[in-house]
Amino acid sequence: MADPSSYRPKPGEIPTQPGVYRFIDAQGRVIYVGKAKSLRSRLNSYFSSPKQLPPKTYAMVHTAERVEWTVVGSELEAIQLEYTWIKQHTPRFNVMYRDDKSYPYLAVTMNEKFPRVQVMRGDKRKGVKYFGPFHPAKAIRETVDTMLRVFPVRSCSAGVFKRAEASGRPCLLGYIDKCAAPCVGAVSAEEHRGLAEEFVEVMSGRPEKHMRRIEQQMEAAVAELRYEDAARHRDDLQALRRVFERNAVVLPEDTEADIFAVAGDELEAAVQVFHVRQGRIRGQRGWVSEKVEDIDEARLIEQLLLQVYGDMPDAERIPREVLVPALPDDHEEIGLWLSEMRGAKVSLRVPQRGDKAALLGTVAENAEQALRLHKTRRSSDLTTRSAALRELQEHLDLSEPLLRVECFDVSHTGGTNVVASMVVLEDGLPKKKDYRRFSVRGAAARDDTSAMRDVIARRFSRYLKELEKAESPVSEEAVAESGEIDAEAKESTAVDREAVRFAYPPSLVVVDGGQPQVNAARAALDELGLMDMPVVGLAKRLEEIWLPGDDFPLVLPRSSEGLYMLQRIRDEAHRFAIAYHRTARSKQMTHSALDDVPGLGPKKRAALVEHFGSVANLTQAAPEDVAAVPGLGLASAEKILRHLRGDAPESDPDGESSPGE
Repeated sequence: MADPSSYRPKPGEIPTQPGVYRFIDAQGRVIYVGKAKSLRSRLNSYFSSPKQLPPKTYAMVHTAERVEWTVVGSELEAIQLEYTWIKQHTPRFNVMYRDDKSYPYLAVTMNEKFPRVQVMRGDKRKGVKYFGPFHPAKAIRETVDTMLRVFPVRSCSAGVFKRAEASGRPCLLGYIDKCAAPCVGAVSAEEHRGLAEEFVEVMSGRPEKHMRRIEQQMEAAVAELRYEDAARHRDDLQALRRVFERNAVVLPEDTEADIFAVAGDELEAAVQVFHVRQGRIRGQRGWVSEKVEDIDEARLIEQLLLQVYGDMPDAERIPREVLVPALPDDHEEIGLWLSEMRGAKVSLRVPQRGDKAALLGTVAENAEQALRLHKTRRSSDLTTRSAALRELQEHLDLSEPLLRVECFDVSHTGGTNVVASMVVLEDGLPKKKDYRRFSVRGAAARDDTSAMRDVIARRFSRYLKELEKAESPVSEEAVAESGEIDAEAKESTAVDREAVRFAYPPSLVVVDGGQPQVNAARAALDELGLMDMPVVGLAKRLEEIWLPGDDFPLVLPRSSEGLYMLQRIRDEAHRFAIAYHRTARSKQMTHSALDDVPGLGPKKRAALVEHFGSVANLTQAAPEDVAAVPGLGLASAEKILRHLRGDAPESDPDGESSPGE
């Protein structure tokens, strides 16, 4: 570990202006990004008494080997630059509210001839009605399932709709009365659109008219002794009430707000947010994150707002109000940043009294419960993972702790469709967004060892390229000199996040296999100059660990937590590779006979399939019918049919194919 005094800047060298600073480790990775109103005051706090720092801050300053800073013109610019660099570098010592999913919304595609109800994520589309966000996504599906009982709007995909339309038979939802089946003409387009408009009206918070109508229909059915119809109307009424019991009115109908609360201790913080739209709680979401610094609630809220709203794909989804338990020190600048992103005023405040303050208390209770549940679930896991990582480090005689482990596996069927996988553990936990899949072709696909060598070489060649790119000079100095963040400076400092992940080297490389696979991986790394990167293999037969160049394996006890962790990552790599291999194999099996017709491009193939419906129908067609397809002539039609029917080409008396055949 580095000594902080070895890279501590002299007090006179650090400016007193606002700015953003970065701690950087020996391999050039940014491990922490922070901002300060006074860079000198903030940075001196890290070096004045390192032994008195919180444990994780202590680890951070001893992992780093240098610190750099950039002066900016205002606190708002510091907020923007800090957020940009946190997203660019994903520093491991920053508070990161990790959530790789976008917000799920209930959407009704009113821009289609037959509107469809579905769950959507990502950017909004023109002509589509959105309701939400809902979380978890299961809440939307339960709501949709209930609503379709009363308003049977189409919810199938375009492919299912077209198949039902062509066959004249509706899908299962049509048979169980959860779809009006416009695909087979059970209702007209106008009638179906009317159902969709009623669906939208109810989801917009105006169900009273429809509930009264259903009550009247139920009473009329009872009066006419149609008890089965009355029971159906009664169930519809109860279904609508269930939907609105789940989304109880808590605030005035014009209220649009996100309400955040935080519960934490010295090590971790749990965050909960309630999404209120049209005065109703539409969704709930939560995160748990490790605390690196001994920071207060206001600073946690600041980091949370930057990451939640900075990642939002559609700024229109930022609500009019953001309610928090404590205001950040620079809340005015953050409020201005949110308003600029939304294009309209955003109120960032702490509710003091009334329904909103009471709801904030409810959110806080949820955050405290989430933290307690997280700690209960993780307490034993954390101890076990730490013991496993420490045990592996000792048995493999490694000098560095195993912060990141990557495992590789090769899968194929008799040498065909050769694929490989890479899975990642960080701090003993799977990091699925860093998983990768490889397709192996050519000479590298001849056997397992060649494939493994090829995959390792490709992965770490990428690492070296991205490491070289990261070390190349960028325009951050220009930003420091000017104190401004213009569009060009932002663009020049932006780095592909996927590339950054490849530029992060593992502490240990694991391959699925024995001595041949390990030696192949070692040879690939040595060719790239990565002689110090440790490699091991785990053989399935006896679960023995092979090291490069050793004639005998390392055998760990069956009860070893370190062995169990290696088995787990090996099995995960095997599962991931098998899934990819099945996908590759299924693509090969769906190969069409039209793909082999010489001179027939994808557009003409698609036109033929669309015209005849299937290759079987095409094979039975007459040449004149095939020639009627746009873009095809009679000669081409005869050629296609001869190929599909297996007829021999016309030949001359010498037995050679005629020109052009």
